[in-house]
Amino acid sequence: MQFNYNFKVIFKVIGILLLINGGFMLTCLPFSFYYNEGDHLALISSSLITIGIGSLLLLITRNLHTNEMRKKDGYLIVTMGWLSMSFFGSLPYIISGAIPDLTNAFFETLSGFSTTGATVLTDIESVDKGILFWRSLTQWIGGMGIIVLTVAILPLLGIGGMQLFVAEAPGISPDKLQPRIKETAKRLWIIYCGLTVTELALLWAGGMTFYDAINHSLTTMATGGFSTKNASIAHYQDPFIQYVIIFFMFMAGTNFTMTYFGLHGKFKKVLRNEEFRFYLIFCVASSLIVGLIIFNLGHDTFEKSIRDALFQIVSVVTTTGYVTHDYTAWTSFLTVVFFLLMFAGGSAGSTAGGVKLVRHILLIKNSLLELKRILHPSAIIPVRFNGKSVSRDITFNVLAFIMIYILIVCFGAIAVSSFGIDFNTSLGAVATTLGNIGPGIGDVGPVDNFAHLPTGVKWILSFMMLLGRLELFTVLILFTPFFWRKV
Repeated sequence: MQFNYNFKVIFKVIGILLLINGGFMLTCLPFSFYYNEGDHLALISSSLITIGIGSLLLLITRNLHTNEMRKKDGYLIVTMGWLSMSFFGSLPYIISGAIPDLTNAFFETLSGFSTTGATVLTDIESVDKGILFWRSLTQWIGGMGIIVLTVAILPLLGIGGMQLFVAEAPGISPDKLQPRIKETAKRLWIIYCGLTVTELALLWAGGMTFYDAINHSLTTMATGGFSTKNASIAHYQDPFIQYVIIFFMFMAGTNFTMTYFGLHGKFKKVLRNEEFRFYLIFCVASSLIVGLIIFNLGHDTFEKSIRDALFQIVSVVTTTGYVTHDYTAWTSFLTVVFFLLMFAGGSAGSTAGGVKLVRHILLIKNSLLELKRILHPSAIIPVRFNGKSVSRDITFNVLAFIMIYILIVCFGAIAVSSFGIDFNTSLGAVATTLGNIGPGIGDVGPVDNFAHLPTGVKWILSFMMLLGRLELFTVLILFTPFFWRKV
């Protein structure tokens, strides 16, 4: 079989990713030294190993004769880069002894970089602070995507990055805020960092310690959901803290292009966006309905009922996965409701996972128009989004994505259940990992974790997390024979 790939470029980019990964490990050292818990040696050695391998890859490719990177190369780089970062990112857990088993360490790390938030840690608060900060940092890095960060650096090395951005960016197609992709990536990161720092300041002012505030800010903006507390956000009963996190979860699940326009005062453009309007109305309406239901069940005061409902709705829709209450204890009906919400996803162009709301909108519109086409078979009736006609290619892509997504959930649940796992847990585990949410239903619900699952199941769910984070096609295309044929 003949290959037509620029593997020197691929290894060079992966080398750069590992250097960045190793550099971020060193940023955990201040917390390690401050709390003096002995995890600094694990962080330093992990960083040196990661930087060493990255430097070796750059050394091997130093005589690179061509910087051409095709679309196929982009898909390989994204998938291989994500796996490489997750493998080397598991070193701090293994070396420190926090998670000595490779399967569990890789699962936790990939859960971080994919912003899933599913954990195998049974006592989070006993883990050293430097390691916990690395755990939160993996989500923050993965939130916007280490690949997008690299897009801003690659042009300086003579390598174009548009293929990477198309392959990795959430949603159907990323809106380019500026003509050059490097400028787009920079602006996305400025917004991302700005919102993270703002949330940090508010949480710190609201009573969190600086350490807890920075950790929760990192994982909120990443829509990741890793917490420094065993009880997640339920540990903090302060309404101010919970409302701050609700707001920033909602912002993280919003298309960053809309956030960019909003920060520049273009509010009409934001409100005219169909996906944003649907996102806002959907979250508010769902929260009011669920809040009224649990209030009538005697959950708590009216304000607390609405707040818990709003928190959990936004947490699941944005795929953050924070918990203030066990929603599976709110009646079987609401358990089904929250399970269905796992298939919603946030906005395209956000850090949220899942199917994405824009796909649901296009699916509903196309389905309704199909009824009209049956009555008028000769008429040309295009699907419109934001006042513009959507091409048939995009419509077919959306339909294929949703169909494949559902099939993966079904076959994934069957694969997990083959290990003797009950139906609810199998379905919940696959749905939550593929959607990059975190807590599911069954024995992996909001008050449970994934530690008790068999080794084989954890590897299946790790693959689900990777699939979900990279929007299915980026990974699945690597398993097709025509991808590897020379064209």
